[in-house]
Amino acid sequence: MVEKPVHILYFAWLRERVGVAEETVVLPDEVRCVGDLISWLQRRGDGYARAFADTAPVRCAVNQTFADFSAAVAPGDEVAFFPPVTGG
Repeated sequence: MVEKPVHILYFAWLRERVGVAEETVVLPDEVRCVGDLISWLQRRGDGYARAFADTAPVRCAVNQTFADFSAAVAPGDEVAFFPPVTGG
């Protein structure tokens, strides 16, 4: 297994459900995209399962660029999860 450390940020209600604002984790080899990351996170515990139970309202960014769940995740990446935002 090749280590894939990824820095993850959680915002708003996702942070509240997960219980941390950020963490750095080493991902298993089968995590290749944001969708895989979400599936892996859901299995990490109840807070993660609650945070990602409904992914429809979840938005993400990879390396501070908005992305969809098919976006690749590579070692050293930063992935942020947040609810939809509105502008004014």
